[in-house]
Amino acid sequence: MMKQLDAMMEMDKQVFDHIQTSAKGADGALPLTEEMLTNWSSGDLFGLSQNVGMGWKPDQLIGQEILILGTQGGIKNEDGSPLALGYHTGHWEVDILMKEAASELREGGNIPFAGFVSDPCDGRSQGTKGMFDSLPYRNDASMVMRRLMRSLPRRKGVIGVATCDKGLPAMMMALASSHDLPTVIVPGGVTLPPTNGEDAGKIQTIGARFAKQEISLREAAELGCRACATPGGGCQFLGTAASAQVVAEALGMTVPHGALAPSGQDIWKQMARQSVRALMGAVASKLTTRDIITDASIRNAMVVHAAFGGSTNLLLHIPALAHAAGCRVPDIEDWKEVNKQVPRLVSALPNGPYDHPTVRVYLAGGVPEVMLHLRDLGLLDLNVVSITGERLGDTLDWWEQSERRKLVRERLRADGIDPNDVIIPPEKAKEIGMTSTITFPSGNIAPEGAIVKSTSISRDMLDESGVYYHKAPVKVFASESTAINAIKSGGIEAYDIMILAGCGPSGTGMEETYQVTSALKHLPFGKHVTLITDARFSGVSTGACIGHVGPEALADGPIGKLTDGDIVEVTIDCDNLDASIHFLGRKGSECTVEEGARLLEERVMNPILAPHQDLPDDTRLWAALQAVSGGTWKGSVYDVDKIIATLEKGMQAEPRELAKEEK
Repeated sequence: MMKQLDAMMEMDKQVFDHIQTSAKGADGALPLTEEMLTNWSSGDLFGLSQNVGMGWKPDQLIGQEILILGTQGGIKNEDGSPLALGYHTGHWEVDILMKEAASELREGGNIPFAGFVSDPCDGRSQGTKGMFDSLPYRNDASMVMRRLMRSLPRRKGVIGVATCDKGLPAMMMALASSHDLPTVIVPGGVTLPPTNGEDAGKIQTIGARFAKQEISLREAAELGCRACATPGGGCQFLGTAASAQVVAEALGMTVPHGALAPSGQDIWKQMARQSVRALMGAVASKLTTRDIITDASIRNAMVVHAAFGGSTNLLLHIPALAHAAGCRVPDIEDWKEVNKQVPRLVSALPNGPYDHPTVRVYLAGGVPEVMLHLRDLGLLDLNVVSITGERLGDTLDWWEQSERRKLVRERLRADGIDPNDVIIPPEKAKEIGMTSTITFPSGNIAPEGAIVKSTSISRDMLDESGVYYHKAPVKVFASESTAINAIKSGGIEAYDIMILAGCGPSGTGMEETYQVTSALKHLPFGKHVTLITDARFSGVSTGACIGHVGPEALADGPIGKLTDGDIVEVTIDCDNLDASIHFLGRKGSECTVEEGARLLEERVMNPILAPHQDLPDDTRLWAALQAVSGGTWKGSVYDVDKIIATLEKGMQAEPRELAKEEK
């Protein structure tokens, strides 16, 4: 043991000769005044000592303190090469944006501070127990971000730099709650696709495709090596990362044309400096987050989300952001109305019809280009204000005539791509059969509702009226692992209906089941399979995959009472956005919808269902708190007033229950 410790603790003995026990301290003097010493708190005064202790010059302390809060992950060497990896490309280059922002702030005589709250990767945790922490992480990260913001008491504004699936929604929620403070989002941008290869969504199916002999071992290895073609930025498709960037811009939280910039490039770096200028203008004019995030801007964001065909995960994040902002929280009827009114205009991965990567969407004009079309359709409130201080109507007028718009679209044409084939004018989009984004099925299986990204159902699976219809006996699975194993081993075939239950908040933290949905997309028979689950999906998921079923199985939801062989009928009108999912009895004894509801009411929960045995206590607590707060349709938030009221009722009832037991 002694030899082991000697080897472990071995070091150059000369280091002991260089141990200092005191130091000179900074030269100069703090720029204190009698007013400061009389009226400032001890913390404010000590903060100045900390600033010079970290190397800031005493004569540069009279400036506005601005916090740059980022989701940076990993550690780089001086040459930018990795010393310790981050969890994902989305936060790997965030530090570059933070440095650009800090330099712009310092050049303007301000005092930049930086804090970090990193984030996990939903792609890395797919199909693992790490997914149990994915959605709960968002709430916890947002809470930590808010605490860090408040812990810099003299801050005059906050710059949030974030990119991916949970870090960016957490940042948006944190900034949205800063009602009386100027704040700006700097989106971390996107990674580039490989010149020859597959995008980061399709590449996640190499295991399933290899198991079904669709690709070779060598193909899987080589394609996997190239998928993330550049080191930074969110994935190349309109998943949650890209959709959240789009929504941040649509809300007015970013500078114009801020979402989806190619990470690491000069145009992306300049966005950080432009964002600083916008923020400092807001500080000077006293423009606050409360002025920007309003009921009207939230509706605009919902409209833009629908036009992009964005990730269904934003139906969790936009309500959560609205709650944080103190605005009206949109409900399922609001989502239905928006999606019925708004045409989808963006042709990109994963929805098509042409699978353009997100960098092309950016070069086609990104959010402001889509908003030009929505403006002309009369679908936007043009009086909302962004962090620039300008009305949306004026911003769109500027964009329409801007040199920036001309130059980025010309750059896309240089690659042989017509910008109008990426962001498609409404009439053309209608002609080529692009349907609106999301449909909300309900029925005796989902009395509280469900979600299906109907725009991603293959058109050849619809009848002449645009309706997807599937009626069959179901196969029930209690975990994602058993479901994906069935797909790989032949247990799922064309025309099956899969029920994946017990994977809502109480079972798995409402895990993302992209491992299953991506396999169905990229296997030849998959488009003929319907999936119904109380879990959620990745933004890149496609096909007849119905999620967010409520109530969840483990909250006595009817989906948890289905058993193998039950007959289920699915009808999805992709053009009119109407849908239903119903249990209709069993083969040989089919029943009406009403009779099916009664039969499910009489059943007990399927005995194979239970919370996952490894569900962390942290996630169990999150599931309980968000359930009290209104559940997934309210954004899985923490409604503090409701939680406190529920706890107080429980504490008041406890003595009475004890008294009854004693009697």
